[in-house]
Amino acid sequence: MSVPGPMEGRASGSARIYQTGGDQYIEEHVHHWAPGSAPLFGHPWTGPAEPREAAPDSVRMPLVGRAPGVLRDRTDLMERLRAAVAGPGGDIQVLHGMGGCGKTAVAQALFTEAVRDHGRVGLWVNASERVSLRAGMLAVAGDRGAAAGELAAAAGGRRAAADLVWHYLDHSAQPWLLVLDNADDPAILEEGSWLRPSPSGTVLVTTRHASSALWRAPATSSHRLGVLPLEDATLVLRDLAPDAGTRESARKVARRLGCLPLALTLAGAHLAHQLLESWSMDEYDRKLTEESTALVDRGAAATGGGQSRHLVGRTWQLSLDSLADGGLPEATALLRLLSFWAADPVPLSLLMPAAQGGVGLGHLDPPLAAPRVEPALRALLDHSLIEMVETDGHRCVKAHGVLLDSVAAGVPDAERELLAAAAGRLLRAALPQEGAATSRARSLVRLLAPHATGLLHRSRRHDLVTAESVRLAVRLARLVYEAGDWTAALALASTAAKAAAEHLGGEHPATIEARSGQGTVLFRLGRYVEAADLLRPAHQDALRTLGPHDPRTLDAAYELQRVLHRLGDLAQARTLLDTVVDGRRRALGEDHVATLKARCEMLELRLAQDEFDGYPTAAGELAGECERRLGPEHLVTVWARDALARGLLRAGRGAEAEDLFRRVLAGQRAGYGDDHPLVLGVLIQLSRAQYAQGKREQALESAREVADGRAAVLGEDHPETVAARAWYTEVLAMPPAPDDLVGRASTRSTPPTPGGR
Repeated sequence: MSVPGPMEGRASGSARIYQTGGDQYIEEHVHHWAPGSAPLFGHPWTGPAEPREAAPDSVRMPLVGRAPGVLRDRTDLMERLRAAVAGPGGDIQVLHGMGGCGKTAVAQALFTEAVRDHGRVGLWVNASERVSLRAGMLAVAGDRGAAAGELAAAAGGRRAAADLVWHYLDHSAQPWLLVLDNADDPAILEEGSWLRPSPSGTVLVTTRHASSALWRAPATSSHRLGVLPLEDATLVLRDLAPDAGTRESARKVARRLGCLPLALTLAGAHLAHQLLESWSMDEYDRKLTEESTALVDRGAAATGGGQSRHLVGRTWQLSLDSLADGGLPEATALLRLLSFWAADPVPLSLLMPAAQGGVGLGHLDPPLAAPRVEPALRALLDHSLIEMVETDGHRCVKAHGVLLDSVAAGVPDAERELLAAAAGRLLRAALPQEGAATSRARSLVRLLAPHATGLLHRSRRHDLVTAESVRLAVRLARLVYEAGDWTAALALASTAAKAAAEHLGGEHPATIEARSGQGTVLFRLGRYVEAADLLRPAHQDALRTLGPHDPRTLDAAYELQRVLHRLGDLAQARTLLDTVVDGRRRALGEDHVATLKARCEMLELRLAQDEFDGYPTAAGELAGECERRLGPEHLVTVWARDALARGLLRAGRGAEAEDLFRRVLAGQRAGYGDDHPLVLGVLIQLSRAQYAQGKREQALESAREVADGRAAVLGEDHPETVAARAWYTEVLAMPPAPDDLVGRASTRSTPPTPGGR
């Protein structure tokens, strides 16, 4: 380079002289100030120069961190993508899915194989922003042969940049694979027509946006990417931290993290690179209950991924920020609302009151006005923050658990109480009406139950538990119990009782109601001693704090007497039930459904105490009374008929009992559904009536159905399963003698199986 000579010019005023002995690029920003308009103090500010598009360090390598050593699952998808890369070209492959589901990892794996195994030129562009996309694509053009002057003209706006890039891609001497990574805003690709098919290669796009019109263009194939299967997710943790625990321990952590690849990668990296700590998988699993997203993100230091996109606590905020910038801040409010429920399918009917203005959400920040609920929901779907699913005939949306945890952790403190109250109001509005006995109502109740649990968990963490939220959970647990899912009902009832005791106190009326509800489900599950231990103090607390005549005290006494009946304390059960019947008559009236239920219970207790005098008459009168006051199909009416049928069987009237039991069986199936456990209680009585008439084969078949059904639904150790197995064995082993059939069957002393309660 020549040495510049002496300065040959002079400048005056605002003029400038530039002199060089070689090439020089000059960029000058000139501001002309009108007389008197310049700043009074200091020099006029000219501001920084417009930022220029810096070329990426490489387009031949994915600048996204380390690829996983082994790509788990994704086998079918990789086969389809390999076929596209190995083919003649001309197509566009789109991978879409929620943040953290492993789209970039799949793209990296395909990129490596395309270069190594298929002789393709690999080109990688960060398409997350306009600047990075434009700079990366111009660098691709340069890689494919564009001259410096052409690139400068395109960069300076003197030539169509996208046309230049695709000209050189179309005329590439070598086939290529072009990856446009993180194209989460399809409008960026669309504005300059940056996405095009080419006969010379294959384009692979990774994006969170699920439903752009670009993905439906000709020659474009779209592939949804979800979380990993549990076993593959377990292997990811074992790949990264093989010494941190057993396969079963890794499976527990994988399940808790929802099998999300990003969360698994961060967790495995954390466990594998501990220095001061030495947590096992089991310890890590326990820690996750305390600080899920914050703990997972500690693994970012070991992966080298400290950017927001690589943190489970921040990656989804990128999408929410984009939606807010695009005029939909309501998407953030809606996702925050969803975070107060569970990571289970949310029926769209649960959100309907919000869209109709029935639940005021305008006080949230940002506000969620009724007309904006559906656009916000659509935006969350489009950006893969939630997905649409169908469960038991209900259209639902579903969000990932780690996503919900991270969103919930970021809710401002001032918003938590408002969101918890709104979530509770929506749940309450979605509950089926009392007495709804359709299969659709039962399936809806099962879908709502996890969200009541989720609301209680969020509320407990931030000390937001109220009597209303506890009572909502208690009511829903009762509905789930009536639907026959007793295990789920126990989980919800136990959560409600624990939350109430911790935050409201043991003697609060809502706590007493919750403990009574928990005892009811324990009773159904055959855990009689546990139920008694829970219900005795609950009843005593109710007597002391509510008084003996309060309906809630009577409810606690009613539930306790049922357990005592099973435990053989018939005298104490009778004392309690007498109190319940009298109290409900006074407080609720003779024809109230709760009073009639207690009277049905009294008939069963009379049979157990061998008080048979006048029983058939009393049972018949009660059945008629229930039919007149509640209707012939009401489940309490069905229960009263069941009590009458038992009396007929006890009186030796087997044929009449069988006919009535069949009618009861039809009524219970109509009210509960064919697979409800209580239906089996009637079927075993039908078997006894058949046996009493000498219909041994029919009795044996009915007994077998009951025994197998109870084992499947309740488990082999449940007392009612044990009783059913014993009855089946007895019928099988003892052929009846013709002369004493009726006497043997009608005088059996067996614990009654509850009917319709």
